[in-house]
Amino acid sequence: MTDDQPNTPQLYLITPVGAAASTVGPLLADVLDRFPVACLRIPGAGTEEDLGRLADLAREIAHARDVAVVIDDHIELAKRHGLDGVHLTDGARTVRYARKELGPDAIVGAFCGTSRHDGMNAGEAGADYVSFGPCRTTALGHGEAVDLELFQWWSETIEVPVVAEGALTPALIGQLAPISDFIALGPEIWSEDDPVEALGNLWR
Repeated sequence: MTDDQPNTPQLYLITPVGAAASTVGPLLADVLDRFPVACLRIPGAGTEEDLGRLADLAREIAHARDVAVVIDDHIELAKRHGLDGVHLTDGARTVRYARKELGPDAIVGAFCGTSRHDGMNAGEAGADYVSFGPCRTTALGHGEAVDLELFQWWSETIEVPVVAEGALTPALIGQLAPISDFIALGPEIWSEDDPVEALGNLWR
């Protein structure tokens, strides 16, 4: 990332899906120490007990470094484990409910897939950010993915911060940097032998 870009997005990190708290802790701490992560997100897969343990560990590691933590969909778990908010995977449908349950200071984000309409509805309902993905360039053909034009339009028209996520490559990140507020990375790095090195290759 260079300082002469119109916009320099922040790094939004997604933890491994189903990560065991006992094994992910040192790796998370290492990543957060090396990279300027703005927000940490816990996927909602797994038992409530496992998610609770991971939530406690992620909160301890992230809050010690002034990094916010959200979890997919689990509003009650977010409250119970002192997380900063939720990332809703159903677009705008539960934004108002989450806000009511978590209060005005909580982070409420909404994943809206490829739908501009859902994104606008989520923003109007009070979402703190809207997430679109997976991403692609228009040159890659058609399919269930977000054209970069959506991010361009959103950045020019809507004040609600936008997150780009899914199927990201260094080239895509370079194209999304001027038109996104956050770049979400997670699946792109955790499958690699060295996730820290993989993240360094993506986030420059």
